Amino acid sequence: MRLFIALDLPVDVRTALAVWAARAAPPEVRRVPAENLHVTLAFLGTRTSDEAAVAGALLPALARPLEEVRTAGALWLPPRRPGVLSVALESGPALADVQAQLVAALASAILFEPERRRFRPHVTVGRVPRGTRIDTRRELDPPAPALSFQAPAIALYRSHTAPDRARYDRLTGVELR
Repeated sequence: MRLFIALDLPVDVRTALAVWAARAAPPEVRRVPAENLHVTLAFLGTRTSDEAAVAGALLPALARPLEEVRTAGALWLPPRRPGVLSVALESGPALADVQAQLVAALASAILFEPERRRFRPHVTVGRVPRGTRIDTRRELDPPAPALSFQAPAIALYRSHTAPDRARYDRLTGVELR
């Protein structure tokens, strides 16, 4: 199973970001449907059902309210040869602390290997097809919406990928309120 753990977004935030991406992203960028929008905290890759159960069992220890999260503009990732169009997020230290706690627990429990780059919270709203060049100097019109929200939950997802679209199944999760 291909797994990831993500911060869920409120429905109105997912909708607003998907509507913005549909209007602002260059035509060659494949939009991520609103129901798939999330903030990845840890991509686990291919794992067994036993590892999925262990990862899911770690989530209750993360259940606590987080500070308000705010959008901080469009962000092409990686910057030089982007593969995704995303919306950057800003928040207080609690979100980064939860992500660090999660990664440390996963490393201990299922031999998860954390990414070397620092955690950069964002929501991927579009994917750039392989071999496609994007001019990241061009301003997106309209600019990304200014939104603020409380994250409702953290969840373990299974990813089913297909050439034209991914589907995510929520396996388990914990409310943050």
